[in-house]
Amino acid sequence: MMKPYSVLLRLVLPLAAAALVAACTTPKAPTTAETAPGAVSGPTDGPLVVPSLSALPETPARPLSGKFVTSAWSDLPGWGKDDLQGVWTALVRNCRGVVRPSSGNLSVPARAAPRAWQPVCAAVADPARAPAADNTEAVRAFLQTWLAPWRLAGADGKPASNIVTGYYEPLVKGSRKQGGNYQWPLYTVPADLLTIDLGKIYPELAGKRVRGKLDGNRVVPYDSRASLETSGRQPPAIVWVDDPVDNFFLQVQGSGRVLLTDGPGAGTTLRLAYADHNGHPYVSIGKWLADKGEMPISQTSMQNIREWAKRNPKRVTEMLNANPALVFFREETITDPEIGPRGALGVALMAQRSIAVDTAFVPLGAPVYLSTTMPASPQPLNRLVFAQDTGTAIRGAARADYYWGFGDDAGALAGRMKQNGTMWILWPKQAGAPSAR
Repeated sequence: MMKPYSVLLRLVLPLAAAALVAACTTPKAPTTAETAPGAVSGPTDGPLVVPSLSALPETPARPLSGKFVTSAWSDLPGWGKDDLQGVWTALVRNCRGVVRPSSGNLSVPARAAPRAWQPVCAAVADPARAPAADNTEAVRAFLQTWLAPWRLAGADGKPASNIVTGYYEPLVKGSRKQGGNYQWPLYTVPADLLTIDLGKIYPELAGKRVRGKLDGNRVVPYDSRASLETSGRQPPAIVWVDDPVDNFFLQVQGSGRVLLTDGPGAGTTLRLAYADHNGHPYVSIGKWLADKGEMPISQTSMQNIREWAKRNPKRVTEMLNANPALVFFREETITDPEIGPRGALGVALMAQRSIAVDTAFVPLGAPVYLSTTMPASPQPLNRLVFAQDTGTAIRGAARADYYWGFGDDAGALAGRMKQNGTMWILWPKQAGAPSAR
């Protein structure tokens, strides 16, 4: 998902330009699903194959900003009441993303240490040790046998509490061709978009990436949302959507499904998966509405923003352009409508079992016990989830974005969710405190 790099662009791109011009004379091929950081090749489902420890060389640990405090299973609110529905399937899928050799590339999100997870995932893959997926108590016993809970604390050592928001996979209507109601494009990755790994030029900037483009012999920031639309050099559109707000919110969610209701392929549904972004920071249009006095910040839910847009059609473009960030997509075939899009870990997300996290505190692939409440409600929501995604606004200890799944019902829940939450990391017993690579 998108990352706020515009300040870094202004500071670093002028310095990096000379070193990059020779390498960037011909723009590199756009990132694909196979080459994207964290991507997992092969099927989402099927037998889990776990490499041996010797095939997972040790790499330097990546520091985590939070602290971890040992806990007991009885410390987890409602742990015995979680029905663990779908958890075994999610755990198998999660192992595919975790037990891959670490590249040591600091520009990709931190991932749970593969060697720490190898024994656990080997047990998951072993029919003699694995429980039946639908046997709740057997799954719970397996988890308690192999894992230990660690309470996530902030840098100050105090138990971390933070905001839990929600996201989902929307369905929008679109066409392969522009025309009629279909006027709002969802673009593929531009051929001239450069992704610059600054750590390869300046070691002190290891882990930092910026996006830009060539302007003569200079590297400059890439076009904002508004400037790209007026530039006359837009990248190819995969589809054209019939509503500008639907188009915008699909970008905010990072992926979505498009029902083709006109033109070639009418009647079929395709998935648009996140491929890249223009490098500009995400700016909340809810905050823009609040700053303009259009509605209180506490009421800027997705539903209320849609209603405002219906009442103010002439100001919709102004509102959307307040956010300079723009997401680019790749097209995917939907082989199973029950399987979600791939998150930053490279594995398919599972409704109500996947979250986006700040990988400075929680490495991708870590199981997390999340304690929060239902959207706009005091009703407890205590569930085992998996850290499988990231997001622009997901920053800080215990900050999470809860994946509700696909469709309007999931969207209604996601759009209202802004609750307080705490979390515990569930980590292999033999491995000590949680660690990242």
